[in-house]
Amino acid sequence: MKLPLRFEMTTTLAEFRRRLPAAVGHVPFVEEEGSFVHREGERGWRIGLAPLPQFRAGLIELERYQVDLQFSGYSSEEIDGFMARFELYFRRGGG
Repeated sequence: MKLPLRFEMTTTLAEFRRRLPAAVGHVPFVEEEGSFVHREGERGWRIGLAPLPQFRAGLIELERYQVDLQFSGYSSEEIDGFMARFELYFRRGGG
């Protein structure tokens, strides 16, 4: 399954920060104004996080975010590869 460039994710901000370095191949990035940004010459990406209402199931409440990825200077094949790696590191199994 291929991830779209905009989707909802149930995670905490702390967990997102913890997983992100491996998910992006440990390239340098900065956190600025609710986004994570990588720049490399003429190329770069931005991952924006916007809080959504919490998911509630009985007494359980889970944080949710709108995730919005933007790329500049990358081919569609490179974006597909990035998204495959990103999905792999953030994948959650249900049960």
